[in-house]
Amino acid sequence: MNQIESIDWEKIDGLIPVVTQEATTNEVLMLAFMDREALTLTLESNIAHYFSRSKQRIWKKGESSGHIQEVVDIMIDCDNDTILLKVNQTGVACHTGRKSCFFTSMKTNEEVLPVEVDTTSAYGVIDTLYHTIQEKKNDDPKKSYTAKLLQGEENSMLKKIVEESGEFTFAIKDNDSEEIIYEAADITYHVLVALASKNISPDRVKQELARRFGMSGIEEKNSRTDK
Repeated sequence: MNQIESIDWEKIDGLIPVVTQEATTNEVLMLAFMDREALTLTLESNIAHYFSRSKQRIWKKGESSGHIQEVVDIMIDCDNDTILLKVNQTGVACHTGRKSCFFTSMKTNEEVLPVEVDTTSAYGVIDTLYHTIQEKKNDDPKKSYTAKLLQGEENSMLKKIVEESGEFTFAIKDNDSEEIIYEAADITYHVLVALASKNISPDRVKQELARRFGMSGIEEKNSRTDK
């Protein structure tokens, strides 16, 4: 039996936890998950592939940023339900631009690792904003408007989307370019807050838009009606 088949995929609901470690320093870089296909791709390519629970798809580490992980070794634990991935990390491992995803001390609440790379251009402003919103979920709502929206009543958050949508339509009607852009940004932000409240990555919206390419609007609507 090969190592992939030795994993009890049913016990772990199809996803095996992966602790990723810098091979030369043993620094822990991140924790992620692999399904059977991601593990197979990793073994075949020697480049780390994971399964993103938020994006609901396989992703090659560094596919956007170029910060890939070259696999040195793959270790399975004694229970065959956790992987230790030893890699040579190109660039940084964390989407925040830090070397490791583990950079905040829970004892002092201090960030112990500096930002080494500005990742905004690599990941795009939408993904960067979404991650920033996620990071503010537990902030003080008296100091963070985002935290206030996320921790408040859901109806209040949804009313803001309706309100901003109305202001956007008035800006369109008034043919005010600057106001159109401003209100469109407001809608985008509040929609991302709502997505973050349900842990739905904007990547999944992109996937849905990509699915519709080459499909007429009538055909797309009918496909939803048929479900």
